[in-house]
Amino acid sequence: MSTFATNLKPILRLFFAERRRALLLGAALSAATVTAGIALLGLSGWFITATSLAGLSAAAITFDVFAPSAGIRLLAIVRTAARYGERLATHDATLGVLAALRERLFRGFAEPSAARTLLYRPARLLFRLTADIDALDSLYLRILVPAAVAIGAALAASLALGLMHPVFGLCFGLFLAGAGLGLPLIAGLAARKHARRRAHGIEGLRSRTIDLVAGLTDLLMAGRLAAQRHAIMAADSYAAHADDRLNRVETGLTFGFGLVSTLLLTASLLAVAALAEAKVITAPVAALGLLVAFAAVEPFAALRRGALELGRTLLAAARIAPRLVAATEPEPLAAPLPGYAFSLADVSAFRENSAAPALEGIELTLQQGERLAVIGSSGAGKSSLLALLSGELPARTGSVAVTTATLLTQRTELFEDSLRGNLCLANPDASEARLLEVLAAAGLLADIEAMPRGIDTPLGEGGIGLSGGQSRRLALARLFLRDTPLWLLDEPTEGLDGATARDVIGRLSNMAAGRSLVIATHIRREADIADRIAVIEGGRISEISRRGEAAFEKALNRLRPD
Repeated sequence: MSTFATNLKPILRLFFAERRRALLLGAALSAATVTAGIALLGLSGWFITATSLAGLSAAAITFDVFAPSAGIRLLAIVRTAARYGERLATHDATLGVLAALRERLFRGFAEPSAARTLLYRPARLLFRLTADIDALDSLYLRILVPAAVAIGAALAASLALGLMHPVFGLCFGLFLAGAGLGLPLIAGLAARKHARRRAHGIEGLRSRTIDLVAGLTDLLMAGRLAAQRHAIMAADSYAAHADDRLNRVETGLTFGFGLVSTLLLTASLLAVAALAEAKVITAPVAALGLLVAFAAVEPFAALRRGALELGRTLLAAARIAPRLVAATEPEPLAAPLPGYAFSLADVSAFRENSAAPALEGIELTLQQGERLAVIGSSGAGKSSLLALLSGELPARTGSVAVTTATLLTQRTELFEDSLRGNLCLANPDASEARLLEVLAAAGLLADIEAMPRGIDTPLGEGGIGLSGGQSRRLALARLFLRDTPLWLLDEPTEGLDGATARDVIGRLSNMAAGRSLVIATHIRREADIADRIAVIEGGRISEISRRGEAAFEKALNRLRPD
């Protein structure tokens, strides 16, 4: 239970921080709707019974029909208005809170470490932003408000019936609250496992379907298309089985509510009949009491759906709560000494959820205008070092001082937008002349001018419309737009053919004049433009050599040739 409370606490805090007044107003209007409904039904029963009895006696002439009629009309108006206002207030508040939740969650996923972790799990990210957030609307609409209103209705009915006879009111209230809350709680615990399985099944179904669409060619060539189809069917069957079990729980809960309602109303009928026979209450009051008891049961039935969705809601809360913190700006890195691009002193850093250090005991400096190649085997720590220098990977120990830097990653991220839009991500205020200048510097201007719409040519999802070499040149042009003193390059020509790669690295070297470069590479042509080479092994720098030294040539020779 403590874990549930921990997960729900930030969500509830956000609920009330965003729309406190609207949420409280919606709860108050919901309570007013139920209270007016109970009073309306009870007063109507009393009025009908009293009118019938008065008509059979000489009291018909003196019987006041106007006050009860006015009360019934007033309660009907109040109930209608409260119901309308409750729907507006609760749904508007809930939608507003869910929008705020999505924003907070997106900010959390936009943090560098989270974004890198989820880079290859887009289905999971989509599920968090959609299904998990949508599941939380039940927390307010189908769990918190209905439970509070049901308890309030039980107290009001118990008080009203207690005025007829204290024991009757007390027993009714205790039985109604105990059974009315106990049944949904039992059903919620029974449905919790199946609701979680259903959520996992739907997430697996989405993820495997996305894998099928994205990797259709690879699956076909590997002969695994049928296996992937069976995996999708298995996930669908898993979710369907969970749905079936949830339907069974709902059927049992409905039967339980029906049984409890029958027992409670039967007991209430016998109680009011006994009280009327003993002359403790009159027949109209007996009718009022019976209808009040009948109306008080209805709010508990509204908990049925909330009970079934309790497991899904708690699962969504558990998965969202850790990221439900607005992304804060990372602490700025300290500025290096004049004449230096960066300095690292005894730095250690860890990847998220990793006990082993990604970098350990790093001692490294780079003078302004100097070029450094970082080489090593895959997983040695090259990309981690660039992430540290760019501020994506925080240092756990040691001192880090870095000038303003721009990182060019291995992966070229392009979006479904125009070429101009993709280019202007680096500098939204860049002029037309500046855009054309960097495109020319990247060797892409001629290709773009040959396109029918030039720089305004639209690209498809993921940059469809450009070749691999053109995409890499566009990423290079974006780098040129970032006028920072330090450029960090992670295998900038990987995947390009030899001629294109040599052209790109030559243009990059020319544009980097006067800037500092750090190039993580395992290709000779990329390291060949460096002034120094640092060898990294197991997260530690094992050797640093300068051009002209024998160790420098030895380090070059161990790299993959062009």
